[in-house]
Amino acid sequence: MKKLSLILFSFFFVATATFAQEKKEKKKTQKGHIDQNKFRQMKDVLATPNDQHTASGAPGHQYSQQKVDYIMDIRLDEATNHIYGDEKITYHNNSKDNLEYLWVQLDQNMRADDSKTPLAKSTGASAFLTPKSFKNSYMKQKNGFGFNIETVEADGKPLSHFINRTMMRVNLPKALAPGDTFKFRIKWNYKVNNSVRDGGRSGFEDFPDGNNNYTIAQFFPRLAVYNNVEGWQNMQFWGRSEWALEFGDYEVNITVPADHILDATGELQNEKDVLTKTQRKRWEKARKSFKDPVFIVTQKEAEKAEKERSNKTKTWKFKAKSVRDFAWASSRKYIWDAMAVNINGKTVMAVSMYPKEGNPLWEEHSTRVVANTLEEYSKLTFDYPYSKAISVHAKNQGMEYPMICFNYGRPNPDGTYSDRVKNGMIGVITHEVGHNFFPMIVNSDERQWTWMDEGLNSFVEILAELDYDPNFNTGNLPKDIVRYMGGDQSNISPIMSQGDYVKQFGPNAYTKPAAGLYMLRQTIMGPELFDHAFRTYSKRWMFKHPTPADFFRSMEDASGMDLDWFWRGWFYTTDVTDIGIKSVKPLYLTDKPNERVKRLKEQYKQYFDNLGDLVYITDKKEDANTKAMDKYADGKKVPAYIYQVEFDKPGGLVMPIIVELTYADGSKERQTFPAQIWMKNDNSVKRVFASSQEIISIKVDPDLETADVDTSNNSWPKKESDNFDKFKKKLKN
Repeated sequence: MKKLSLILFSFFFVATATFAQEKKEKKKTQKGHIDQNKFRQMKDVLATPNDQHTASGAPGHQYSQQKVDYIMDIRLDEATNHIYGDEKITYHNNSKDNLEYLWVQLDQNMRADDSKTPLAKSTGASAFLTPKSFKNSYMKQKNGFGFNIETVEADGKPLSHFINRTMMRVNLPKALAPGDTFKFRIKWNYKVNNSVRDGGRSGFEDFPDGNNNYTIAQFFPRLAVYNNVEGWQNMQFWGRSEWALEFGDYEVNITVPADHILDATGELQNEKDVLTKTQRKRWEKARKSFKDPVFIVTQKEAEKAEKERSNKTKTWKFKAKSVRDFAWASSRKYIWDAMAVNINGKTVMAVSMYPKEGNPLWEEHSTRVVANTLEEYSKLTFDYPYSKAISVHAKNQGMEYPMICFNYGRPNPDGTYSDRVKNGMIGVITHEVGHNFFPMIVNSDERQWTWMDEGLNSFVEILAELDYDPNFNTGNLPKDIVRYMGGDQSNISPIMSQGDYVKQFGPNAYTKPAAGLYMLRQTIMGPELFDHAFRTYSKRWMFKHPTPADFFRSMEDASGMDLDWFWRGWFYTTDVTDIGIKSVKPLYLTDKPNERVKRLKEQYKQYFDNLGDLVYITDKKEDANTKAMDKYADGKKVPAYIYQVEFDKPGGLVMPIIVELTYADGSKERQTFPAQIWMKNDNSVKRVFASSQEIISIKVDPDLETADVDTSNNSWPKKESDNFDKFKKKLKN
């Protein structure tokens, strides 16, 4: 009741004062405004929920997606570096719509001679070029890349189609009704690019000994996604934003030189035809080795193989269920090792293939990193559902596909390597193997929202890397994004931007989302609450197509936390965190009311009489009386020191205020105030700290948890800047 009386009195006092002021001067009419509070709900930006993508973030009862099955015969011509393919496609229309045509992705056309990708770049004259670059840029050199589509047919008859750069529209003889399937065939070939000299996510690396290492992906015409969010996701492939793909079943036969070692997405169907008896025995041993990798092909055997050339071929046959893509790697140079991984009682194989140029680094770490990644990602998401994960060494690549990825990290020719090379290799393997979870299983639209696979994957990567090496420098923590966020705003894009026009792609799509989710887990939600919500989202959208709204809503739905303020600020804006200490005011306990309180007590005598005994707070040290509370303290120690601290927020983002108090005896105390402290005042807030001993310093965000871009205002007493700090500030300005 006393609390209610205090509130009523406060209201009465403020209202009376306001009325008196209005009598003195007439106020100008002020314009109204819309709700711009940082904590307003996101109903204005998120898609309206429906029976496929629900308000809880889960798939709805009407959710559906298409299915595409492939049967392919692939042949590698090593002499000409050409790949020839013949694929039979079965398209399942699981939607409620009649489809008049199908869209097929032709990614190899991005590097075709008539590609628009080079023309879409703003390029000035370079002071130096390779002769090949000069020919390509100024002499219209033709390289012969891109798909040659030989046949598009159904039931043995030509099928009408139209190629628009990296997309091909297949016109159906009649509309494909809901629930129906359509079968057709595409025959094609293309010249494989040298991924070291020509660049690219796949291709081949040539070695001085005349051998090649083929890491092959985006190598076949693939169906685009059709859903109720985008319709056909047929945005052109400009070379950066990756893919949106449907799940399906694959049967793939790959013919390569007989002395090649090959692995791919899916299960090998003909081990006895392509592996020696010794190799098969080693595989059986590897399937039972949970501690160390077992060599299937040793370095000595690989070195012998690379000196020979077989004029015969072998066909490796694979089947894969419920995958969204297919990739493979082949070379006679491969060392091949594998070990078993226990994923909640299921054995999964961790596999590596690498030329001798990768050793000793690769045999020491690659397969062990694969195993660690599968274990750690499974803990935070779902049990890895496939039978294997393969890491293939390619000089300049870091790319991911179902069950297989291509990774850089090469020692010097004498076998030595720096910590930077080693950690780069561990990091890229963790990252690319992790992509099996995002987006190979939680199948987001990479073409539209890069962060949904790269950012989420980079976040889980942090935890996996720190498990592999507790001292690992992940580069994705909140402190690692400060330089980017505090930079030139004209060169920064919100995370929620389509990838092709994003500025500073790496920090935007990888580091900032990862740092934000790490902050959510460690600082805002706590690991237990965050992990349950993140796991819920991951399991809900296994083998499905989630949207950003599905992620945001699932995280809130499963945690019981309103995080709209965080999504809006961190993902939809380029605002920064900057929270500082504006002032610290020492206060004192006293038994003497100040002049203002005296006047109030006279004016509202009955009110104060009802309150009973009072003690007072003053800013006059000479009036201090720590004994004023003695008879009310019930034997407890009365704090002798009181400080009123005002925190201001020059930055646009709201964040928790993490405060570290240091006392005169050297002890420290942490207090955290939730982000909601900024709900009613976006500029400054006050808190009072009481202690039995003197507080000698106060620091905001002592462990750099909130990506604060300016820590010069985080301490009291304010630290004097040394010359180096002044120099850094000058450079920043």
